[in-house]
Amino acid sequence: MTNTRILGLDPGLASLGFGAISICTYTRPPTVTLIDFGIIQTPARTEMGTRLQTIYNDLHSLLDEIKPDLVAIEQLFFYKMGNTIPVAQARGVILLAIAQHQIPWVEFTPSQIKQAVAGYGNANKPEVQAAVARELALDKIPRPDDAADALAIALTAWLQIS
Repeated sequence: MTNTRILGLDPGLASLGFGAISICTYTRPPTVTLIDFGIIQTPARTEMGTRLQTIYNDLHSLLDEIKPDLVAIEQLFFYKMGNTIPVAQARGVILLAIAQHQIPWVEFTPSQIKQAVAGYGNANKPEVQAAVARELALDKIPRPDDAADALAIALTAWLQIS
């Protein structure tokens, strides 16, 4: 029996959220299980190149460990002008690492993620996090927020391909 592994990524420079799920399509209905979740952190006062290298190295290790069949990423929006460029730089490193592992990837807007997981595109963060916990049969909402967001992204990918 083969499971599909999806790794969700919530791009960030200070905190890159990740969440991995496994889907067994041989059961009816398909079953979704949690593999792992967490963050890749880089210290704020560290030089940009060092921070990007940390993301690159840690993401390579994560991809080797999880071995995802698909990676899902939140699409970058430009309304957060204060951190758009650093997040875009981190996202470039993320896409490079994914390409080097030859893993297909998809991206979703925040409203697509909210719609898929919580049922409507204007859901607030607590509603999305509660839906993630419910869908994965977790006793509590995953923490930190970036990891919960990454799980929501992974769930969105599953719901889009199922």
